Amino acid sequence: MTSPDSGHDLPEYAPIPRSALGAALNDQRYYVGRVERNLYWVTDGVYNSAFLTTADGVVVFDAPPSIGGNLRRAVDEIAAANGVSNTVTHLVYSHHHADHAGAAALFGGDVVHIGHEETKRLLTRDDDPNRPVPEVTFADTYTLEVGGERVELAWHGPNHSPDNIYIHFPGHDTLMLIDIVNAGWVPIYNVNLTEDVAGYMGVPPIALSYPWTHLISGHLGRLATRDDVAVHQQYIADIEASAREALGAVDPIPFYVAAGENFWAGVKAHLDTVTERAAAPVIAKYTGVLAAADVAEFTMTTTFQIMQSLRLDTGLGVSRPVNP
Repeated sequence: MTSPDSGHDLPEYAPIPRSALGAALNDQRYYVGRVERNLYWVTDGVYNSAFLTTADGVVVFDAPPSIGGNLRRAVDEIAAANGVSNTVTHLVYSHHHADHAGAAALFGGDVVHIGHEETKRLLTRDDDPNRPVPEVTFADTYTLEVGGERVELAWHGPNHSPDNIYIHFPGHDTLMLIDIVNAGWVPIYNVNLTEDVAGYMGVPPIALSYPWTHLISGHLGRLATRDDVAVHQQYIADIEASAREALGAVDPIPFYVAAGENFWAGVKAHLDTVTERAAAPVIAKYTGVLAAADVAEFTMTTTFQIMQSLRLDTGLGVSRPVNP
């Protein structure tokens, strides 16, 4: 494994806004906290999970392997403190990705696994024993009722992944939505490594249409708020607007003329210039507002992906046929 030399200095980045920082971890390197009533969330500072204690057992929502056995410890800790069962009876997948589901097998074979029908297809394809294929699936919506508690699961189309769902806790004023909003932080590379950029960009209005106060997101150690979603939404909208401007302002022809026969060199020079022009004002605006906005690779690659979605999904800036 490669790691920085002890004498290697990382680049100088802007200070992290205090509002972006999460809860302090315990000696076992996790934090568990109450969201509302019997709904709890767990974090290792980078990944988040959640669980619901009920009269009939515990329902777990995602099982990131980075939290791993600490998720089991968190359940045991809360169950013991409240005098309720620590038996995990159900596990809900937000989506199929291993970084959020790779510890699902820790809870044994008697757990009912629930996910979108596309999650079942993808986990069957992946054939990963650490991510059991869900026994219960749904296409559009599913109501999970356990021990007098109700959780509403819904799929509103592909976004970060083809199967990423909305998990609503109507009795706990909470929404769980993974890998869209990073509370207080920018998305990492390529729009949070998103597969459907147009679908991702359409998520915030849907999320805000639900009634909730607390958002359990996938990453970065704190609960999110409706204001966090609004700031994220504006960040993405600013990138889209800047990408539209840059696509219209940058003339591609000189890049292809300069590249001569090396067509791909012309493509790179053109699209890199568009991306740099579009990303620069966004980086300047959000540095100090969203953590890691000044980590250029994050906003640059997110801008590139949104710019490409504008080109390929809407046709903006793509040459039209000249020979009918």
